[in-house]
Amino acid sequence: MPLTDVAIRNAKSKEKSYKISDMLGLFLLISPSGSKLWRMKYRFKGVEKKLSLGAYPQLSLRDARKRRDEARDLLAKGKDPALEKQREKLRSAALAGNTFTSIANEYCNKRRRDGDRAWAPSTAARCEYLLSLLDNSIGSMPIHEIEPIEVLAAIRKIEKRGKLESARRTLQLAGAVFRYAIATARLRSDPTRDLRGALTTPSVTHYGAVTDSSKVGALLRAINAYEGQGMTKWALQLAPHVFVRPGELRHARWDEIDLDAALWTIPAEKMKMRKPHHVPLSRQSIAVLEEIRSITGPYGYVFPSMRSRTRPMSENTLNAALRRLGYATNEMTGHGFRAMASTLLNESGKWSSDAIERALAHGDGNKVRAAYHRGAHWKERVAMAQWWSNFLDNLREGANAPPLPKSEPQKGDVREMAQFRVVYNYHVPKLGF
Repeated sequence: MPLTDVAIRNAKSKEKSYKISDMLGLFLLISPSGSKLWRMKYRFKGVEKKLSLGAYPQLSLRDARKRRDEARDLLAKGKDPALEKQREKLRSAALAGNTFTSIANEYCNKRRRDGDRAWAPSTAARCEYLLSLLDNSIGSMPIHEIEPIEVLAAIRKIEKRGKLESARRTLQLAGAVFRYAIATARLRSDPTRDLRGALTTPSVTHYGAVTDSSKVGALLRAINAYEGQGMTKWALQLAPHVFVRPGELRHARWDEIDLDAALWTIPAEKMKMRKPHHVPLSRQSIAVLEEIRSITGPYGYVFPSMRSRTRPMSENTLNAALRRLGYATNEMTGHGFRAMASTLLNESGKWSSDAIERALAHGDGNKVRAAYHRGAHWKERVAMAQWWSNFLDNLREGANAPPLPKSEPQKGDVREMAQFRVVYNYHVPKLGF
C-alpha cells in the first residue's frame, strides 16, 4: 500500500530500526533515534542493493518518489544508480574546488611559461594584479556557477572607481580564464561572451613624449643637469640613445651586453613580441655603459635597485625623475623616448621605415618577411644608431646652448657611488672633486 504524509508523520521510533514501504522499491527507514531516512531497494546484475535518497522531512514523499524514478531510469539504461550517485558526488566536489581564483592562478602560471606566447614578467605581474581585483566578488565561486550578471557586477566595481581601462582589460582577462576552463573541460560556455559593449569605452591616451627637435635639446640638457640619484641619471642618459621599452632598460643585465662588439642582445622572454632583440650601441651609448660598468658590472643588473642588487631599478624611477625635471605626465614619460626616436628618425628621411620599425622591436605578422628584414636592415640600423646619437648630441648642445661637460659626474653621482660601495662592497675610483 502506498505511503501517505500522514502515515509518515505518525510513524514512531521503536527499540530497533524498522521500515515502512511505499512502491517500486521505495521505503522509509525509521531508526531508534527517530530519524526517518529514504531508501530504495533494487537489483543490479542479479545483486540486491540499496540506494540512499535523503532524509524526511527535508526530502518530501513526492521528491523521494521523483528520485526513485530517476534511479529506475538509470537502471533501464544499464547503469547502477549507486555508482552514478558516487560519481556525481566526486564530480560536484571537483567542480566546487574549481573556483575562479584557482583557475585564474592556473591560467596565469601557464601563460608565464607558454613558449613563444609566454608573458613577460611585467605583463604577468600586471595581469595577475588585475585578476586579483575579482577575488572578493567571484573569486571563491565555483567557475561553473558564475553567471554573466555576476561578472558584470564585479567589473562595474572597477569601472565606478574611474579605472575604465583597467575594467576593460580585467574583463578581457576574465574571458581568457573562462575560455581556459572550457578548454580544460571544466566549463561549458564563457559568461563574458555576451558582455561586449557593456562597459564604458575609455578614451585613448598616448604616452607623453617630446617629439619637437627644438624641445628635445632642452630635455637632454635637463637630463645632464639632473642632481638626483646618479644611477637614475645614467638611465635617463642612455634611454634616448637606445629607445627600448622602459621595462627592457630596467631589466638589462651585463651578460646581455657586449661592449667590444657594440651590441646589446635582449632575450625573447623580456620582449613584448617574445622574440630576441638586438640593439646596436653607438659610441655615446658605450661611453655611458662604461661609466656604469665601473659601479654595477660586470655581473647582474645594469641598473640594480638601491636596496638589493638582485632586483632591477623600480618601474617608477624614470617617470619620477622626469617629474622632478619639471615634465608632466602628458609631456614626457620613460616610454616617450621611443616616440621621440620614431618621429624624428622618420622625419629625417634618411632611414627606411622597416629599419626604424625593427629598431623599435615592433612585430611583423609575416614570419618570412620578418626574418628577411632582421638581416637586411642590420647594417642600416648600426649606421642609424650612430647617426641618431650624433643627432641627439647636436640637439643637446644647441646653437645657443653653452658647452656641457662630456663626462663630469654630478653630486648625485658621487653620493650614489658611495652608496653602492657600501651596499655591494665595490671598489669605486676616487673622483677628482
